[in-house]
Amino acid sequence: MTIPTSTHPDDADLTSLGYEPSLHRKLGRYASFAAGFSFVSILTTIFQLFAFGYSFAGPAFFWTWPIVLVGQLLVALNFAELAARYPLSGAVYQWARRVGGETVGWFAGWFMAVAQVVTAAAAAIALQVVLPQLWSGFQLVGGDSALNTVTGAANAVVLGAILLVATTVINAMGVRLMAHINSVGVTCEIVGVIAVVLALLTAAQRGPDVVLDTTALQGSDLGAVGAFLVSGLMAAYVMVGFNSAGELSEETKDPRRTAPRTIISALAISGVGGALMIITALMAAPSLDDGRLATEGLPYVLTAVLGTFWGKVLLVDVAIAIFVCTLAIQTAGSRLVFSMARDGKLPASTLLSTVHPRRGTPMWPSIAIGALAVGVLAINVGNAALFTTLTSVCIVMVYIAYLLVTVPQLVNRLRGDWDRVGQTMPSGLFSLGRWGLPVNVLAVLYGAVMVVNLSWPRPEVYDPAGENGILLYSAPLMVTVVLLGGLWIRRSIAAKAS
Repeated sequence: MTIPTSTHPDDADLTSLGYEPSLHRKLGRYASFAAGFSFVSILTTIFQLFAFGYSFAGPAFFWTWPIVLVGQLLVALNFAELAARYPLSGAVYQWARRVGGETVGWFAGWFMAVAQVVTAAAAAIALQVVLPQLWSGFQLVGGDSALNTVTGAANAVVLGAILLVATTVINAMGVRLMAHINSVGVTCEIVGVIAVVLALLTAAQRGPDVVLDTTALQGSDLGAVGAFLVSGLMAAYVMVGFNSAGELSEETKDPRRTAPRTIISALAISGVGGALMIITALMAAPSLDDGRLATEGLPYVLTAVLGTFWGKVLLVDVAIAIFVCTLAIQTAGSRLVFSMARDGKLPASTLLSTVHPRRGTPMWPSIAIGALAVGVLAINVGNAALFTTLTSVCIVMVYIAYLLVTVPQLVNRLRGDWDRVGQTMPSGLFSLGRWGLPVNVLAVLYGAVMVVNLSWPRPEVYDPAGENGILLYSAPLMVTVVLLGGLWIRRSIAAKAS
């Protein structure tokens, strides 16, 4: 297939990195920012996970949010430097490959690709929490709409599959359409976050010092430190995917300058907005100790504050946020798959690296991500607990993929190779300068601690019903399975190539 030759000035830069331009470069700064912001999607994720964090640490769980934000900002700063140096699709794969070698790069891409498939399914299934509350007609499978019931779980799969089909079609149509829809959705989400914060602030029943209440921590069976660490998983689940701006670098104008800024700004704005939502919800909650915050979470507070009508308006906004979140995850995943396939690193690489000549988009990776995500959704019908565990484990794989970037990046700095690479870069690009080494060290330490915290075999996280003890070890088991599967696939590809 012949790809039309592009004359965009950024394409010469791409050629210098070893690739001929094939994707359409249509994205500006706001669209790039929207890609990262919609992946994090604080309106969606805090709406879903507030109760989880509160149930373990009470109001003091708020402090886990700024801790995770600072840790992820350390990672984002390192990613921003890499985005300036290597503005390529499949960012995590390409960055790890170029600072750590082919093997490290492949496994970073592999772990991230698997995680994105599962994350897309998890985002899509969230529609079940919202749509049946808006209108009973969205409960297509008759019965109870609760996610933990047979009918609710089945309906969640139906709604999620419909959403994934829609996002797949949008992605296949081209990056311009995807960017327009995503940007409009992100604007709606930002307006919704601001509206929620203002509404909660005007209905405040207590001051911001509520976050100093450690009663729940002191009375926890896990101990104060243990309960605090578990509650921090809420923030850890939310603040991932900010690297998506880097995934779209080959479709972004002036990506060496745009992507670093939007990676950092997407995370920073999400962090500030999320912190304000959490603290104002705690200030406006009708009660802190009636048990409803620990079971119903943010929807309970919003219903009490906004009433039925405005509560439903907000639910519409949450549904939009879920839509663009799923769209952004699938888009990022498709660019990662495309980038690996372009290098011949995946099965069916020839097909997966094909770019539509007119639309300038990798259509087949989008279809593959969508189909695999629907397959993952089907697990929820037979075992909703297993699906919940699977989505938790996929966040562990994201953090491992991040470490496969920041660890070799740190090794480069310690060897002095990083500065030599920097001497060949255009001037004026994002750089940490003399702060690079300490920021990189702290990012690696933070990432390692979070992988341990996320993987720790706690029944409260991985087997809350106490029905299957093996689920406690689902994180290390799943990571091992993905690792072994990756080794088999990689060796199979190498054998065919030889």
